[in-house]
Amino acid sequence: MSSVLHKKTAGTPSQGEGGGARAGAPRKPSSAPPGSTARRRARAGWLFASPALLVIAAVTVFPVVFSLVLSFCEVRLEYGGLRFGSPTLAHYEALLTHPEWYRALAFTLGFTIVSVSIELVLGTLTALVLERLGAGRGWILALLLLPWALINVIAAQLWSYLFNGTYGAVSWLCEQMFGTQPDILGQPVPAMAAMVAVDVWKTTPFVAIVVLAGLMLIPGDVYEAAEIDGASAWTTFWKVTLPQLRPIVAIAVLFRILQAFGIFDLPFVLTQGGPGTATQSVAILGYRILFQNLDFGGGAAVAVTTAVIVLGCCLLFLRVFRAQVDEGGRA
Repeated sequence: MSSVLHKKTAGTPSQGEGGGARAGAPRKPSSAPPGSTARRRARAGWLFASPALLVIAAVTVFPVVFSLVLSFCEVRLEYGGLRFGSPTLAHYEALLTHPEWYRALAFTLGFTIVSVSIELVLGTLTALVLERLGAGRGWILALLLLPWALINVIAAQLWSYLFNGTYGAVSWLCEQMFGTQPDILGQPVPAMAAMVAVDVWKTTPFVAIVVLAGLMLIPGDVYEAAEIDGASAWTTFWKVTLPQLRPIVAIAVLFRILQAFGIFDLPFVLTQGGPGTATQSVAILGYRILFQNLDFGGGAAVAVTTAVIVLGCCLLFLRVFRAQVDEGGRA
């Protein structure tokens, strides 16, 4: 009996030995196809992102689609709400044949080009100066951000007091220097210049902060190589610094184009679009057509046309920027 038990014990592997053999054996490949895991993760990602996507669709996609529908329909305001009529192109025909639309568009384009150009130059110069500073840079950055942190309506109201033709500080200063007290906001050209000055004062810090962030990302060895090659400060800026800053500058310019083209609060508070319609932007024109005249289709046509123009300008700018980057890379 003992010999039989001894043979069974010797012939049967122990639990540890069997566990070791199983642990050392290669694992069987998973029976699930390789792409199923990725698809499950993608579905889970869409599931978790769906609340945010629903909110974006509610606050962005729906207003855009509803504006398109309004611009192509005859819309009347009745006791029960809005009544939609048959599809029509009358709103766009009336808009594109009205001289007031072209005056508002010309002012908006001119304001955008002039203000963004000045802000880009001043912001870049400010960022270059800040980069050279050591101690005290944080305090100066905090002071620079004060105009940008102000609400647009409050900043415009403050400057309206300064530009006031009766008791404004700017008008008083002009009287002391030139002997006359001009009505700055009551004349077309001075009103446009004042509006550009206020916008430059308020948004140049934004451009400066963005460009400064780009300057801090440029590695120092490229400047050392330029110094070894004997490049001057001007040559270093044009050949080294500016090419490295192009992506950052493109982002800043795109943001400023979008903001400047949709300007509403600044001219609305300073001049109400006047004198006459000299400082009436396309946003103010759309506001007057939609909320004052209650022409829902016409106001929607202004909004849609403005969005198309802004999109075209941004795409053109990106194409030119990409061509310059490709040309610089080949060089």
